[in-house]
Amino acid sequence: MSLTDQTYINELYGVYASGNSREDRTGTGTISSFGVTSRYPLRIGFPLLTCKKIYWKGIVHELLWFLKGDTNIKYLQDNDVHIWDQWADSEGNLGPVYGAQWRDFNGVDQIQELMNNLRDYPLSRRHIVSAWNPSVLPNNEISPSENAANGLQALPPCHTLFQFYVEKLSTSEISSWIIEDKKCSEMSLKMKWKTLPKLIKELEKRGIEVPKYKLSCQLYQRSADMFLGVPFNIASYSLLTRMICHQLNMVPCEFIHTIGDAHVYKNHLDQVGQILERPTDRLPPTVSFKRKPKSIFDYTFEDIQLENYFPMDAIKADIAV
Repeated sequence: MSLTDQTYINELYGVYASGNSREDRTGTGTISSFGVTSRYPLRIGFPLLTCKKIYWKGIVHELLWFLKGDTNIKYLQDNDVHIWDQWADSEGNLGPVYGAQWRDFNGVDQIQELMNNLRDYPLSRRHIVSAWNPSVLPNNEISPSENAANGLQALPPCHTLFQFYVEKLSTSEISSWIIEDKKCSEMSLKMKWKTLPKLIKELEKRGIEVPKYKLSCQLYQRSADMFLGVPFNIASYSLLTRMICHQLNMVPCEFIHTIGDAHVYKNHLDQVGQILERPTDRLPPTVSFKRKPKSIFDYTFEDIQLENYFPMDAIKADIAV
């Protein structure tokens, strides 16, 4: 069974069945609940829904685009990803949205600071990145493209803040990692060792760095489209967590998704009904990396491998603009 699918379906149904009917900015109308939290394990497969096909190409390219600090849609369009097209100005600019805030929040490269601090002070409580910058929030009286043309954000950030939490791996968790890692497992069987510390020392002599920590991520999202956006967000921040673990030799632990206004748009009710009737018994996919780049900023789409993804058909729905 996919724990991701079951957890997501439970939260979607909770909003759908007991949320409040509300008007919204788009004029579409929503059914909304406030304060929804879900947890997704990252050790068992990768949390990409299988009860409907999710746009993996868009997830990866958007995340790489954020990490580049880019805020023009040309990179996305060059890779046939059009999820931001309708909010850009005539030159493709979106104003200082996510990429700008992640990489240059009033002069601070938050992602580089995050990587440095996770490496140097792993048990700190300050591993936070914020996209909410009041100085560049859009003017509600003009269109997204006009805001972008005026140097403001085309849209205010929905996923506003995320925080990482590092824990030391227990002896049993380190042993499990060694067993699960094919190269380590094969090598350890050939070596004579009596204690785990001696085995770790021998593996490190052979160039294998055994992890000492596990990493979790919590996202606070002020506003979330439960049908279209949330599956995308779960996968995006889980992938970011996996990439950071790959860079810093940590083990991915958990993604926690905390949502302020969790809503189902009223033009998605038929689609929600369809997905609630689907089974959640398919195995989750896995994610691996073809190489380890020099930094978190140097990954390419080809470096990130999605494997064993066998979802049910996609369910199309219109975006509320």
